[in-house]
Amino acid sequence: MQRQLILGTNITPITYGESCALINSWQKDRVSQYVCAANVHMVMEAYDSPSYQQVINQADLVTPDGMPLVWMLRRMGYPNQERVYGPTLMVKLLEMANDESIPVGFFGSTTDVMSKLVQNVQRDFPKIQIVYAYSPPFKQLSDEEDRQVTESINSSGTRILFVGLGCPKQEYWMHEHRGKVQAVMLGVGAAFDFIAGTKPQAPSWVQKIGLEWLFRLLSEPRRLWKRYIIHNPRFIFLATKQLILNGVESNKID
Repeated sequence: MQRQLILGTNITPITYGESCALINSWQKDRVSQYVCAANVHMVMEAYDSPSYQQVINQADLVTPDGMPLVWMLRRMGYPNQERVYGPTLMVKLLEMANDESIPVGFFGSTTDVMSKLVQNVQRDFPKIQIVYAYSPPFKQLSDEEDRQVTESINSSGTRILFVGLGCPKQEYWMHEHRGKVQAVMLGVGAAFDFIAGTKPQAPSWVQKIGLEWLFRLLSEPRRLWKRYIIHNPRFIFLATKQLILNGVESNKID
């Protein structure tokens, strides 16, 4: 599976259909894999942290979640690249799980969000098998607590585990639990809140023109100002520099 380096982070040129098919094949084989949905925030956090970048680059699949990454891939030789947005990918996988009787689980967020998430998913996908749903405490779990969580996930029969701990915590958690959690793990960030209805999601037209970041900034300015005001200009500068200096071929990884 070919990947592209964007500021040192591996991004997979892939579609929604290809992503779902790949994840479906993994869950059928009961392999422990993890998937990241990369946006500008994630790429810049990885750029600033070699250890975090290693976590992302060791993922089994990294989708282009943000439109700036999609535009980069189009300039780097993939003119038809589409956005593979974490929340939308989650919905497509839930639909697949509903149709094919694939047991799913949710890990992360708060108990209130989790309750609403489960309720809304069951409403929208009546045949869905939700076999695990847990909101961990906002603290570092002890080794014993972590072992119990892992055993609980595995004993539930979960084949696809959606992880909503936020970036970068969810990526570190999935990396640490590959080989322990016997499921395909997907870091989906704010998707739990969007599906639960506890946070507003940008309209599709705003997403398509790459201004979802502005919508989210206006929705949560105190929490997100640093992420967007600092990271976005740096990404534009560094990404432009990469395109000018490095060309296309030197960034391809087989």
